[in-house]
Amino acid sequence: MSTLTDRGARQAPPTTSPSRAVVSRLSVLDRFLPVWILLAMAVGLGLGRGLPGLNRQLEAIQVTSGTPLPIFVGLLVMMYPVLAKVRYGQVGSVTRDRRMLASSLVLNWLVGPAVMFALAWLLLPDQPAFRTGLIIVGLARCIAMVLIWNDLSCGDREAAAVLVALNSLFQIVMFSFLGYFYLKVLPGWLGLSTVGLRLSIGRIAETVAIFLGIPLLAGFLTRSLGEKTKGREWYEQRLLPRLSPFALYGLLYTVVILFALQGHTITTHPADVARIALPLLAYFALMWSGAFLLGRRLKLSYARTATLAFTAAGNNFELAIAVAIGVFGVTSGEALSGVVGPLIEVPVLVALVYASLWARRFFGPAGAAPAGGEG
Repeated sequence: MSTLTDRGARQAPPTTSPSRAVVSRLSVLDRFLPVWILLAMAVGLGLGRGLPGLNRQLEAIQVTSGTPLPIFVGLLVMMYPVLAKVRYGQVGSVTRDRRMLASSLVLNWLVGPAVMFALAWLLLPDQPAFRTGLIIVGLARCIAMVLIWNDLSCGDREAAAVLVALNSLFQIVMFSFLGYFYLKVLPGWLGLSTVGLRLSIGRIAETVAIFLGIPLLAGFLTRSLGEKTKGREWYEQRLLPRLSPFALYGLLYTVVILFALQGHTITTHPADVARIALPLLAYFALMWSGAFLLGRRLKLSYARTATLAFTAAGNNFELAIAVAIGVFGVTSGEALSGVVGPLIEVPVLVALVYASLWARRFFGPAGAAPAGGEG
């Protein structure tokens, strides 16, 4: 997940005591994100019931990828503040730690998508739309909210910023190819049925280029010009806190529209949401614990181990929702899978922050690397 505000991150200096309440260090917007999403769902369901012709009105004006204009605007608003946070100039500052860099790339671009693919097929074999949506979620690597989880767990801020920047760039290049591989090629190799799945690598690439490329360029230019004219302190302490809430507003607006259009399906099949949530829960637990154990095995410091774990476990649900809508449609089961994601992710990753702070004791009194590890 890659929302929202910067207040939580700024309130969590690296020396913060693990005993301090984690939730109290989140901003109000971030702390109650599941509540806001539930309210947005309720509003959307109410609109869907009260305005039967809403679907036709929304689809009256469509832009590229066949996305209705109101959804198109909401998705771009949702993505832009996230990508304005990334410190693009620091991509080379942590590359000296090749163990961490290689581990993060492997976890994010090889292990993560494979784990989600396996969980989606194992737990949703009879739900191709939800399964496809979850596989798309597995390909959308976390690019901003991880900075908050990283700070709350006293992780390495600079390393997290570099990994976020790399994930942003990798998604432009890799998303469409991996999407085609996991949705069409690999199922064919394994003899899994993909009957009814119509997929174009060009369509995926176009959607990613629009919904990640446009806000990525805007975010890069905003940071570059802002730091050049006003300095980094002004940019990160004055401008970003004003921009960041718009990621949440865009997300909630999109959730309202999606649930307005999917109200009948959701109210008549409430168990579907629970079925989507189950593989997500398993995914977060497996990716975080596996990455944390790997960092320990590689003798990374606690700070970098925590960073490795949270960058591996988080996902960019905004991009997943955008791709699902652009490729499969606003009322698709694939889009619903993306919407359920942030509802599950926030409370789970808050719990994993507590788990991370508890595990810090195994790295020594200052969270240093074990003997023989990094300096």
